Parts: sequence; structure tokens; C-alpha cells
Amino acid sequence: IRRHQEIHVVMGNEACDLDSTVSALALAYFLAQTTPAPKAAFIPVLNIPRAEFALRTETRFLLGEQGIPDASLIFRDEIDLGVLHRAGLLSLTLVDHHVLPGADAALEEAVVEVLDHRPLERGRAPGCPVMAELVGSCATLVTERIAQGPPGVLDRLTATLLHGTILLDCVNLSPAAGKVTPRDVACVSLLEDRFPELPARDTIFKALQAAKFDVSGLTTEQMLRKDLKVLTGDELALAISAIYVDLETFLRRPGLLQDLDAFCTAQGYTALVAMTISFNEHNEPSRQLAVYSQRETLRSAVCQALEEATAPSLHLQPLLSPWPCLSTYTQGNAVASRKKVLPILRAAL
Repeated sequence: IRRHQEIHVVMGNEACDLDSTVSALALAYFLAQTTPAPKAAFIPVLNIPRAEFALRTETRFLLGEQGIPDASLIFRDEIDLGVLHRAGLLSLTLVDHHVLPGADAALEEAVVEVLDHRPLERGRAPGCPVMAELVGSCATLVTERIAQGPPGVLDRLTATLLHGTILLDCVNLSPAAGKVTPRDVACVSLLEDRFPELPARDTIFKALQAAKFDVSGLTTEQMLRKDLKVLTGDELALAISAIYVDLETFLRRPGLLQDLDAFCTAQGYTALVAMTISFNEHNEPSRQLAVYSQRETLRSAVCQALEEATAPSLHLQPLLSPWPCLSTYTQGNAVASRKKVLPILRAAL
């Protein structure tokens, strides 16, 4: 600010999963390499406090394997975007999301570009390019963007990060998981063609999947925070957590009910939806759902919205729940990921 240096931040969403992280790192690097005589410093920002990074086990694994130290990363609590914006120095590119949360509403006018891989919920001001394509991984869109740029900018390190991210997001390009698209497959092939020394798909996918699903050392609160989205409505806040064990294992955790209550109370959430996912040896997903709230009318409304959803239909089958404040289901439609369930819950709110 003292030097009036413009700052161009590239930032992923608040879940800060591997896709958000690598998309931000790779795109910021590309912009820094290709912008002619840049006035701005291009900075990838991981959209969580640094203390939360320990929960992003697959991201720490992939970056660590590539020799990228935590100290070289910039986290949301280490840069004051509001101050930069008020000083007129901030440009913001959003990757892996396109709607800023309410707390960041003041930054909307700083947004200069969007790359996302989910349906658009809202438009953007004229002059703000928006690339929103329904591919399996936002890293696919970043790969396409870099591949269209000057030759030589795509290096082995960036390719390795993008390659592993697309494979993890698209469940090793398995059609059964319902995430992969031809563009994801094309980008993986492009990266492998340019860098034949990239690790075998099965090898890197299994290593990343194992790191992602390793929750052995996490408390229940950390499991809930590891991959969390929050929806807000009128005086309501709904937490949606991806849980990387099957529901039966999750429900057996000691003191689970007290932990759910403490988590929601501490964060001000009126309800919590836990979406569990596990995979068999053929990379076919199995999904289950739990809806927790001490407010029966709210819990019933959320459950009704999920049970009656048609776009997509979740094919829910109720399970016997150990507690009245928790409704549990098997989700017959195993390809309906959280990305597809979020609009149902948003409409319910």
C-alpha cells in the first residue's frame, strides 16, 4: 500500500480443497509469466487460515511431494484483501467458485475474472470474463488456459500439480463416479503427452486418495471442518461437511452427538448435513447422508427437501438413527456429489 503496488489475487473457495489450491497456484503463476509488463504482483491466496491447512491432507501431500514448503504459501489470514481493495489496489480472480460469501461482499467490485466448473447462480458485471463449464475439475479449465498460452510456460512442476488434481477430482477418470467429462480426459492426456515422466495415473490417484481419506488423527470437529461449505439464509446457517468414512464408522465415534452440538453452537450453525463418501476397489462411490439439528422443524424441512428432490433425485433410503435430532439415509444416487446437492439445500433455505 505504501508503494501503491497493485495486487492481483487469484483465490479459490472457502473449502480450499486440492482443486481450489492448485487452480489458484497454477493460474497465478501463468498470469505472472504471461502478462506483458505487469503492473500488479500476482498472488495465489489459499482461502483458509494457515492453522486450517493441517486438515487438507491430500493438498499437503501433493505439494510436499513436489518440494513446495508450507512457508511459501499465502493464506487468507495473512493478507488483508479489504484494506487493499479500499486502497484501490486489488484485482481479484476467482477460481473454483464464482459467488463470494456474504462476509466478502465488499470485494465483489474487485473481481476481474472467474473460472469455475459449476452452474452459474448469478451474472457478472460487463467486462468481467466468466468461464463456467461443467467439467469434473476446475484444474481442467486452468490446464486449457495454460495450454492455449505461449509455449514453454507450462513446466513439469505445474503439470504435475494439475495432473494429480484432475485425477483426484475425477476419481481416476472413472465413469462410474459420474464426475469425469471428455475435457478432463483430454487435459490429462495433454499433460502426459508433454511430460511423459509424470507418475502413472493409478499410482498418483491411489496416493492422493489415501492422503485425502486419512482421517485417523482427526477429531470430529476437524473432520467436520476438513471439507466444509456453509449456506446462509434468513437467520439460518447450514453447514455441509464432506466426511471421508462411511456413516456407520462416523456414528460410532465416541461422544459424536455432543461434538455435533458443540460444533454447531460454536460456529452458529442451525443445522448440519454430513455427506459421507467411501469407495470400493473399483473406484465406485458409496454415499450416505446425515442431517443434524436440534430444531425439529428445520431438520424436517431439510430432510423433506432432500427426499423430494428431483434435480437430481437422490434416491434416499432412511436408516435407523441412534438419536431423534439426527436423520440418516443411504443415498442411492451415488453420483450426486455435494456440488449437486448444494442447490437443493440452498433452495430449501
